[in-house]
Amino acid sequence: MSDLIFADSLSRLGTESAFMVLARAGKLAAQGRDIINLGIGQPDFQTPDHIVEAGIKALKDGHHGYTPANGLPVLREAVAADLNRRHGVEVNPDNVVVVPGGKPTMFFAVLMFGQPGTEIMYPNPGFPIYESVIKYSGATPVPIGLKEENGFAFKAEDVLSKITDKTRLIIINSPANPTGGVTPKEEIDKLVKGLLDHPHVALLSDEIYSQMLYGGREHVSLLQYPEIRDRLIMLDGWSKTYAMTGWRLGYAVWPDAAVDHVTRLCINDHSCVNASAQYAGLAALTGPQDAVTSMVAQFDKRREAIVSMLNALPGVRCADAGGAFYAFPNIEGTGLSAMEAQNRFLDEAGVATVAGTSFGAWGEGYLRFSYANSLDNIEEAISRIRKLL
Repeated sequence: MSDLIFADSLSRLGTESAFMVLARAGKLAAQGRDIINLGIGQPDFQTPDHIVEAGIKALKDGHHGYTPANGLPVLREAVAADLNRRHGVEVNPDNVVVVPGGKPTMFFAVLMFGQPGTEIMYPNPGFPIYESVIKYSGATPVPIGLKEENGFAFKAEDVLSKITDKTRLIIINSPANPTGGVTPKEEIDKLVKGLLDHPHVALLSDEIYSQMLYGGREHVSLLQYPEIRDRLIMLDGWSKTYAMTGWRLGYAVWPDAAVDHVTRLCINDHSCVNASAQYAGLAALTGPQDAVTSMVAQFDKRREAIVSMLNALPGVRCADAGGAFYAFPNIEGTGLSAMEAQNRFLDEAGVATVAGTSFGAWGEGYLRFSYANSLDNIEEAISRIRKLL
């Protein structure tokens, strides 16, 4: 029996429940159960061939060593060019920092601004790592409640009203996980205008789903507001857009004052991102984009289908999902709590979903359905749930 004494901060560290559901679903499948997974948030498509080949070529060409801590210069230049193409903004490649996925940017931003006595605001329901890392840093997490009647978009007045002299960072996410909500430009305009009265507050804009919007919606990047560029961290990456979740490749655009700090955090944490993944990422940005267009079109068809089918279930209503690849139906009418529904749908119907409470207290009464699965599987999953209900 060991006498190990762990740091108290570990008790404040949460987890990402989608991976726990994935493990449970995998265990049931291994026992012979037929499980349909609508829980995990990753595209069900393969990484496009030209991207894979670029990664293989990099290995064959001998790119086996360390790379710069902030990413290969050629890749950072390609990121800047891509952001100019998509958002019409000028980005200095020196402000781009390439990291292994999206989470390091979240972690580093929170550690940079969070400590006991400070406050960090975050969306709730929202990606669970936000709240987890805020608590780990010792800062006080202040939820930005996202409501169904607002399409799960934040209201600028609500955000601004919560700012205090202790506020150090505000995290926003649009298109959003787990809700699929997209915040309209007028609310972002109001937020940016209001932030001018609070120059001590930094902003982390998680835009990882920026190319996954539906119904004629257009993405509004916070990079398009020059008045806050000196305190904006914009997170994006390759995982969702190019079906590269396992490649572990992401980036952020950092303000001048933070670049040296985040680079040192990279050196202390992971040294650098592996070279072959970066060359694959370069091919993704500079190569054909037809695979992205095709994938998003298929997600859109699934979105329309799953929202319609969920709304036809007894005791369930589902708001239109504006972006990402998630539906977030209200299940209060079923009489089940979010966790009860998650467990019964998996154990009794063989359908993996994620309880809304896994994304924060404001998620009670909701479930997250990922439609990153085939239309046939989605139809079968909803049919099973209908029989259970």
